[in-house]
Amino acid sequence: MIVRISGEGQFTLSDEDAAHLNDLEKDVKATVDSGRGQDFPAALGALLAYVRENGEPLPDDSLEGSQVILPPSDATFQEAGREFTGEGLIPD
Repeated sequence: MIVRISGEGQFTLSDEDAAHLNDLEKDVKATVDSGRGQDFPAALGALLAYVRENGEPLPDDSLEGSQVILPPSDATFQEAGREFTGEGLIPD
């Protein structure tokens, strides 16, 4: 799976990492759905940190398409409310 963090770049994750990433994304979506804005920065931070720590960065000149595009680390709770809706950003 190729994941883009907006403003940072793309990362390749294994299938096992993609499954865990899906769980982390569900945590972010749950904070948004329940209106727990105070919990959002930590949930989003954990999601992005997982990608950075477990993903293999792609070169900046890579033309690979991203299966998932995550918001930047400075995304606001209000912005997340527009992005983390329905089934979320990561397909099951």
